[in-house]
Amino acid sequence: MRARMEAELAQMEQAYATTLAKAIWELDRESLQNHVDSAAGVPSVGRVAVNVGLASQAPEVLEFRREGWMAPGWAPSRTLALAYEPYPGGKQSVGALHLQGDEQVLWQRLRGELASIVVAQLLQSLLLAGLVMGIFNRMVTVHIRRIAQHLSRLRPDTLNVPLQLQRTGRSHDELSDLVEGVNQLQGSLSNYLEQQQRYEKELADHRDRLAQMVDARTIELQEANARLQGLARTDALTGLPNRRSFDEVQANEIRRARRNQEPLACMIADIDDFKAYNDHYGHAMGDHCLCAVAHTLRASLGRAGDLVARLGGEEFSVLLPGAEVAAACLMAERLRQAVAGCGIEHAHSQAASVVTISIGLTVMEPGSNADFETLYQQADAALYRAKAMGRNRVECHVPPSFPTPGAVP
Repeated sequence: MRARMEAELAQMEQAYATTLAKAIWELDRESLQNHVDSAAGVPSVGRVAVNVGLASQAPEVLEFRREGWMAPGWAPSRTLALAYEPYPGGKQSVGALHLQGDEQVLWQRLRGELASIVVAQLLQSLLLAGLVMGIFNRMVTVHIRRIAQHLSRLRPDTLNVPLQLQRTGRSHDELSDLVEGVNQLQGSLSNYLEQQQRYEKELADHRDRLAQMVDARTIELQEANARLQGLARTDALTGLPNRRSFDEVQANEIRRARRNQEPLACMIADIDDFKAYNDHYGHAMGDHCLCAVAHTLRASLGRAGDLVARLGGEEFSVLLPGAEVAAACLMAERLRQAVAGCGIEHAHSQAASVVTISIGLTVMEPGSNADFETLYQQADAALYRAKAMGRNRVECHVPPSFPTPGAVP
């Protein structure tokens, strides 16, 4: 009974873990309360508690105790750490789920099980007593024992041995009918077993072949799906997230920024005079240049939640969740200097003798309802200003409520 109750609690953990972590992450209190109420409706649950442990919120506990519930005693108790992954590689702990069984329900089930066993034993005893009385009443104990001995020795390889009773008279009675029935049954069973063995062998052969085919196809499908998932969200040349992956992440990040009343910085970086680089050095060197810039941008980001993606051509975009204007400007300048520091020769650049980037930056202020398209257009406009002002520089679009940062050369 205790193992059964613990299995029920484990099933609840599996059922609630993902949706409960998501509800905590999104601060959906109605959904959290619905989860607690749903768990409380399970008879075997005596207490359920959800610890909310977000970094941006004070700790909170949602709890339900069944009336009359006390410490679990013999009842099982389980605790599951809850984690949510808002974006690939960004798994974060959001709280814990505590489930404790109801000892009253456990004892009630034990009593019910014990009662069922007692009733079953009583019924079996009554049936056995009736059978014994019938045998003695008919005065055929010796022949019944002979039949019982014959039946007890029956095996698949002895079904062809017929039942014979040593009786003095030759009258046809109920025992004769029983003997004929047993022999007929043995013959039918023998034929059935032979046929069943043939069918089982054929079925086993087909099942083994089918299992091998299914395993092979499953492995092929898993490998294909893994490749498709990677190709769908990764830029083949640079290994960075592509535009599709960037769009998915930015949608999640802007929702989180609004929910948490936090800023969100967006940069658009463009390699200066990249067409001239391709024309002079060739497309193979151009691809090598793109990979080097991508690697440098990714290596220069300092936080796990920051994202750099290739939007297409020589254009890259960077998201900095929670970054204020000053911090975002410093990071943009760090990225610009890191690319220039690679020292990739560019003899036809208007900005420098090495490959450089221009960056347009904007920051969504906390509490803003602006959509990402507006944020992107602001960063794109800042990028055009950086290009117009000589390239190899950072230009920032500053929201009205933010202090204007110093110019970034």
